[in-house]
Amino acid sequence: MMTLIAFVVALGLLIAVHEYGHYRVAVACGVKVLRYSVGFGKPLIRWHRPGNPTEFVLCMLPLGGYVRMLDEREAPVDAAERHLAFNTQPLRSRAAIVAAGPIANLLLAVVLYTVVNWMGVEEPKPVLAGPVAGSLAEKAGLSGGEWVAETASGDDEATPVNSFEDLRWRVTQAALSGVDMRLWVARDEGAPTRMLILPLSELKVREADTGLFQRIGITAPWTAPVMGEVMPGGAAEVAGLKAGDQVVRVNDRPVADGQSLRMSIRQSVGAQGNTSTQQWDVSRAGQTLRLSVQPRPEQVEGVWIGRIGAYVGAAPAMITVRHGVVDGLWLGVVRTWEVSWLTLKMMGRMLIGEASLKNLSGPLTIADYAGKSASIGLTSYLVFLALISVSLGVLNLLPLPVLDGGHLMYYLWEGVTGRSVSDVWLERLQRGGVAVLLALMSVALFNDITRLVG
Repeated sequence: MMTLIAFVVALGLLIAVHEYGHYRVAVACGVKVLRYSVGFGKPLIRWHRPGNPTEFVLCMLPLGGYVRMLDEREAPVDAAERHLAFNTQPLRSRAAIVAAGPIANLLLAVVLYTVVNWMGVEEPKPVLAGPVAGSLAEKAGLSGGEWVAETASGDDEATPVNSFEDLRWRVTQAALSGVDMRLWVARDEGAPTRMLILPLSELKVREADTGLFQRIGITAPWTAPVMGEVMPGGAAEVAGLKAGDQVVRVNDRPVADGQSLRMSIRQSVGAQGNTSTQQWDVSRAGQTLRLSVQPRPEQVEGVWIGRIGAYVGAAPAMITVRHGVVDGLWLGVVRTWEVSWLTLKMMGRMLIGEASLKNLSGPLTIADYAGKSASIGLTSYLVFLALISVSLGVLNLLPLPVLDGGHLMYYLWEGVTGRSVSDVWLERLQRGGVAVLLALMSVALFNDITRLVG
């Protein structure tokens, strides 16, 4: 139920804002708006504002919306109202009305990111877990437990790192841009720093897939190697482990953090699913105990890994990231621009075959993330809304005939040549645009089902 409510609220808000952008600019340009609708199908609610000719409608299917304007191409227009019709407006007005919807979504993203910046977000501190063996982070000299104070990509100046999520975002951008990143790290917060270079340019990254951070080696914030909840009947309970046990060594090798312990458990199973018993030294109530732990094999995506049936690793140290009025607004603008540009780059790479179409997500995935983000808290849900709002804005600006960007493409042709696109070409382009959009929607839905079933 939470997932459904969060999905409907998200979709309704984003559609309403998009269509409201069209509506407000149309009214400002002197166009008569006949109907403002959120959703399709049977109307659930209708209302008119006094002195306003627009009918406001909320329909049963919240999968889109529209703004119906007075237009001679759709129905006869009285001569006395011809100046109020959309098709009689100058080119700049028509372009502004069409562009207003996607721009409204981008402005909504700015507002949402700004509100989150003002409210503050609880995020893990920028302290690194042990790097993945053989990764770029290990080769760069990171060993785990480092506090990342500042970073710089390419020729940019160094800027302070607010949290681990902030660091991941910067690393993602640098990797996709193919530039190296400089890290200023210290053993403790406030201690003297040293500079390391993370050679991200070596990766030749095409997309931000699940294996990207495995290759980079920065996968999680630092956590203490402490046992959390122990599941009944699992390998951890059978071995005698209890919540609160701190793991000191595994097979006489020191355990640096929770990440290292998790990797040790996962890698305890051989390629054929065979597993061996590990000797764990744990600290409990001031005493050191040696326990025999035999992880149980489990196959995930064709690979055998070990599981012990317990939460491994304490919660990471958190920090509240909050910004002032001006800084919060500016960072909201910057984040909206960064996400928009990253979205465009990924779409471009998918178009030329450098990125997988598996990156496309449809309504099922969006609904799933809506529910998960809402269950975490308000700020997570607002960030989710901002991300989807950016995606909707960027998508609608693409030059596909059935989208707002397609209409802007027509107006560009009209502005350059001095004549509008012919009806014959309009029909051909519309059919082609519908075909492309249906193909993309089919791929996205297939990806959704694959993710859920997998």
